Amino acid sequence: MIPEISLTDPEVLTDPFTAYGRAREQSPLARVGAPGFGPVWAATRHKTARAVLSDPRFELTANSYQRPDVPEHCRAYMRTMSEVEGAEHARLRRLVSPAFSARRALDFRPRVDPLVGRLLDDLPAEADLLRDFARPLPMDVICELVGIPGEDRPRWREYGMAVAAGHGPAFAAAIPGVMAGAQAAIARRREEPGDDVLADLIRAEDRLSDTEMVTLVWHLVLAGQTPANLIANAVAALLEHPDQLAALRAEPGLMPRAVDELIRWCGPTLMTIPRYAREDVELEGVLIREGEAIVAAVAAANRDPRAFEDPDRFDVTRPGGGHLGFGHGPHFCLGAALARVQTEVALTALLAREFEPVKVERMPDPGTWRLSSLVVRFG
Repeated sequence: MIPEISLTDPEVLTDPFTAYGRAREQSPLARVGAPGFGPVWAATRHKTARAVLSDPRFELTANSYQRPDVPEHCRAYMRTMSEVEGAEHARLRRLVSPAFSARRALDFRPRVDPLVGRLLDDLPAEADLLRDFARPLPMDVICELVGIPGEDRPRWREYGMAVAAGHGPAFAAAIPGVMAGAQAAIARRREEPGDDVLADLIRAEDRLSDTEMVTLVWHLVLAGQTPANLIANAVAALLEHPDQLAALRAEPGLMPRAVDELIRWCGPTLMTIPRYAREDVELEGVLIREGEAIVAAVAAANRDPRAFEDPDRFDVTRPGGGHLGFGHGPHFCLGAALARVQTEVALTALLAREFEPVKVERMPDPGTWRLSSLVVRFG
C-alpha cells in the first residue's frame, strides 16, 4: 500500500523526520500533496531516492520551478543550470566546476574567516543569530566570491534577504539589481584581473558567454542562501544535544565530520525540487507515468537505517558521506564544497564563544527545515 503524506499535516510541519520516516518504513514510494500542490510521487528510501536523482528519465523542467515575474531584459538570465539537462548541462558543468572544486573552496577559506569575524564582532550581547549572523553571511561570501565592491555589499545583503524570502515585491525587485550588479562585476573583471570565480571563468580556455556568467551569478544568489538555514539549524541541534556540543568544543578537528552529520541530521532540504517522468517508468514495482512528478524525500532518505547505522542518533563523530543533503547525480549541488567550508568557519568561530539560548522558534514550512528566530545571550 502506498502511504499518503499531507503537507498540511501538523506532524509533517513540526516533525517531518518522523512523519516521512514512518512512510519510508511502509514503502519506498509515497504520495505527497497539499492544496495547490500535487499529489506527487516521493522516493522515501535512500537507494530509491539516489536512483531518482541520477535517472535521466526523470528530468527537471520549467514546471519544476515557480518563475517570478521579471522585466523583459532579465528573462535571458533566469534559466539557470538547474533547469538545463543533457549535453547543455554537461557543457556548463564542465566549464564552471573547476571554480567550485573542494580545493578552490579550501583556498577561499581565508577570505571567509574575516567575513565571519566581522559579523560576530558586531553582535550585541543578546542577538538573533539567524537574522544578524546566519542570514547575512551567505551573501557576504557570494559578494567576495564574484568581486562585488564593498560599497555595494549592503545593497546585496538586502537582495539576499529578499531572495531567501522567495516571494513578494522585494524578491521581484531584487532580481534586476542582481543582474545589473553581475553585469558590472563581469565588465570590471575583464578590465581588472582578480582572484575570484568570475576571474577564473574569464581566464578559462573554454569560456562562458556573458549571458551565461550573469545567469551563473543569479544561480549563486538563488541557491547560495542554503547555508543560512543550515548554520541556524546546526546551532539549534547542538544546543539540543549538549554532549555533542561539548565534544565538538573539546575537539575542534571534528568540525568537517560534524558539518557532514549536521547536513544529514538537520539539513534544510526536506524534499527535492520535482522532476518529471519523460516516459513511463517502473520504479520499485510501481508505474510512474509519463509527465508525473516525483521528488526525493531527503528527510526520510537521510535517516534510512538501510543506509546509516543508528540513523536517528545525532553523532558529530560519525564518518561523513552518503547523505543526500546536496542532492545526487548530475545536479549535485555545485556549491557544496563552499557551503561546507562556510558552515565550518561559521560554527568554529561561533563555538569559540560562550552563549546560551534565549528563544528558538521554528518556521512551519513543508519544504524547508528552518528557524524563524534563534536568539542567544553571549556570556
